[in-house]
Amino acid sequence: MADENLDIKNVEESFRKNNYIPNDNIATVVFLAISLKKPILIEGPPGTGKTEVAKAISKAFKKDFFRIQCYEGITFEQIVGEWNYQKQLLSLEMSKINKKEEDVFKEEFFIKRPVLSSFINENDSIILIDEIDKADEEVESFLLQALGEKQITINDLGTFELKNDLIVVMTSNSQRQLLDETKDRCLYLYIDYPDFEREVEIVKVHTPTASTKLIKNVVKTIQKLRNINMAKNPSIRATVDWVKSLMILAKEDLDENTFEETINVVIKNEDDKEKALENIKFK
Repeated sequence: MADENLDIKNVEESFRKNNYIPNDNIATVVFLAISLKKPILIEGPPGTGKTEVAKAISKAFKKDFFRIQCYEGITFEQIVGEWNYQKQLLSLEMSKINKKEEDVFKEEFFIKRPVLSSFINENDSIILIDEIDKADEEVESFLLQALGEKQITINDLGTFELKNDLIVVMTSNSQRQLLDETKDRCLYLYIDYPDFEREVEIVKVHTPTASTKLIKNVVKTIQKLRNINMAKNPSIRATVDWVKSLMILAKEDLDENTFEETINVVIKNEDDKEKALENIKFK
């Protein structure tokens, strides 16, 4: 779909066709990001579908998908690329045998990582920089400069210009405060756990043969669990897994016995399990 024909309704419809159920805020921010060609910074609790937004954009708008999973200590080489030293040494050895000089600082000797690959990809692309708050400020600053200037310079190799209509999505769990410059250059999107109606709709997409009654009872229970101050709140994926598990067990409803038998599908901590069993009651 051409950008000039795009509107918020188109974004929502395209997402739904690819099994992602957006709310109005998500659809609006994605529409503006595509129209303004600005990165999106997504924050929110773990398990609310931040990563899935980038995947949905890739599918809905047929963009090649690249991903960086950030972690503490991640380096420039791991996100952009690095020289293939073994290949360089082998080439130098061969050049000595053949008595022919070999330039080993060429692109064929460079291993491209996701940032550079997404920049020079011929097809329109999207790059997900997941959990950027886990990377240090130097990495964040580099990404900010590269994305802002739409070019990457690599010592001994040269400068690479952006070759496609690249969309950048960054996610953060607020492990550390991001740079103001990063926030200023991005459209901001906060994704919380969905309301009851949206979560029911999301689960229906992933479990189309489940009964509406079962889905609603599971979602209602999940949302109660998220309100009892647990160490780890159940994710949307956990809701889907719970419904699928109950279907496998041929359970048509979620009653007290079934809750106790299957709570381990969604609870990943023994203290949380005790809280759940103590606080969630069935009439």
